[in-house]
Amino acid sequence: MPPFHVMVKPIGPVCNLNCAYCYYLRKDGLQPPGHDFRMTEHVVERLIRAHIAASPGPHVDFAWQGGEPTLMGIDFFAHVVALQQRHLPPGWTCANALQTNGTLLDPQWCAFLKKHGFLVGLSMDGPAALHDRYRVDKRGRPTQAAVVRGLRLLQQHGVEHNVLCVVHAGNASHPLDVYRYLRGLGVTWLQFIPLVEPVGADGVSPRSVAPEAFGAFLAEVFDEWVRHDVGRVFVQLFEECAAVWSGLPASLCTLQETCGRALVVEHNGDVYACDHFVLPAYRRGNVLDASLETLADAPEQLRFGEAKRTRLPQACRECDVRFICQGGCPKDRFAHSADGEPGLNYLCAGYRHFFHHVDPALRRIVALIRDGGEPSRIMAQLRREGGQAHVVGRNDPCPCGSGRKYKHCCMGDGAKP
Repeated sequence: MPPFHVMVKPIGPVCNLNCAYCYYLRKDGLQPPGHDFRMTEHVVERLIRAHIAASPGPHVDFAWQGGEPTLMGIDFFAHVVALQQRHLPPGWTCANALQTNGTLLDPQWCAFLKKHGFLVGLSMDGPAALHDRYRVDKRGRPTQAAVVRGLRLLQQHGVEHNVLCVVHAGNASHPLDVYRYLRGLGVTWLQFIPLVEPVGADGVSPRSVAPEAFGAFLAEVFDEWVRHDVGRVFVQLFEECAAVWSGLPASLCTLQETCGRALVVEHNGDVYACDHFVLPAYRRGNVLDASLETLADAPEQLRFGEAKRTRLPQACRECDVRFICQGGCPKDRFAHSADGEPGLNYLCAGYRHFFHHVDPALRRIVALIRDGGEPSRIMAQLRREGGQAHVVGRNDPCPCGSGRKYKHCCMGDGAKP
């Protein structure tokens, strides 16, 4: 079986913020009123032992999310680090990643994170006017200034970090404002996550990003990146695309043919199929009662993962960008294809636009790499050509460097490398 990833929720859905679009705040309904959502020492030790035991080694990755995991306090994570060192076999190493809203970070936190080599993911949706539209505290007050303070502390302490930006109805029409703002803050690793909130049978909330808007957002950011920032700023989706265009497998679960290898462990040790399927029907067991390998390889979990491939509508099976899209995340596959077949990804139109848009530039980047050059050389090429990263005529030379016309080369092969 392929390896699996574990995301740990040590404080469940508890958070100091009240972001309007946060789907995890509602998970408190899985427990009775008054429930203590803090992970106990007994559960965290069993989890750490189980995760190490399930790993092929000699390196183990731990990912801590929430809610807001910093609410657990530094002492909890100091205990985590001590337990990891106690249970790691000789010669093994481990690393920790922490996703946070950043508002509770202070010098003590950042010194701890730096000392123990934590990778910190910081949630920020762009400039204040865009970020504060939905990311507010319990009293409805803006939070962006506090997030920036947290970012500056991470930078001052030399903590490795990235930014997770949710693309929603409030910021989708401002792609360059968002990207340039984050780049201006010194952020060099970025993730763009689309907000999709299903409503009814096949509708979405007003906050949700429209498919076309999401595709246009990604395309505009890509054009800025490919002209100015290749090798300097790393955007998760762009890096994944470059890998797949190069013939490598995708590492991002939403772009893989199957899923089910990204488990979630809740504060009480309950294990669920996926971060987006923390629901009673997708509970696989508990780390206090079963090994993680057993739960990851349970028949129902394997069926859950395979369903991503087996339930693709015909339109997806015949699509020229299936090789990179693979139907997208199952949580978003509630739309209908043109012929009425269910199971189409709500964001299909946006992804198709984006993948076709970036194809010529990605082929050029792949050609540079195969010729032993640096991908960043594409920026100089585009400057010489007037900066057009994506406009290639049918009769123009193919950007892959074959010497043939585009219509007789890669254009005739669809988008697939």
